[in-house]
Amino acid sequence: VTKLDNPVKDALQLQKTLTTAYHFEPQNVKLLKNPSKKEVFTELARLRTVVKETDNLLVFYAGHGYWDKDMEKGYWLPTDAERDLPTNWIANEDVTGYMRAIKSKHTLLISDACFSGGIFKTREAFTGQRAVEEVHKMSSRKAITSGNLTLVPDKSVFIQYLVKKLEENKEKFLTEEQLFSQFKTAVINN
Repeated sequence: VTKLDNPVKDALQLQKTLTTAYHFEPQNVKLLKNPSKKEVFTELARLRTVVKETDNLLVFYAGHGYWDKDMEKGYWLPTDAERDLPTNWIANEDVTGYMRAIKSKHTLLISDACFSGGIFKTREAFTGQRAVEEVHKMSSRKAITSGNLTLVPDKSVFIQYLVKKLEENKEKFLTEEQLFSQFKTAVINN
């Protein structure tokens, strides 16, 4: 599988923004650089044991993705993935299974990979400050992806706009719908 130059840089940039501009404690941020399938699943399994029902969780993936048309199934391709051999590919359904099993109050999955749009199907349900506060009381599982069932470039405009909007944010509460709507058009146009 072709090596990518930017996913680690992108993850480091997002990590810095979250720990300096938001309430993400550095000791609670785990960064996996170029992980294997085993390393990804080991971390997801660890999160199942340490994340509590009152915690919020953000998972960010940047890297290769693949859509198998025949199986109608999407995958993340970790560093030990091999072309035409799905043994070490990570199926979207396995990722969403872990997202459901981790007992967080709110989980946001951000996936910057080709064909990542197949991971969740969602739509905006609420808008406005009062609605955000009401939604915050319920558990949620949401995703922001860099594309639909399409290729995305190694030099990600997605992460550039995501970090820019996070850094510019002045709101106390920010839903993933509000965040994504602020840069979705710019990503599509670029």
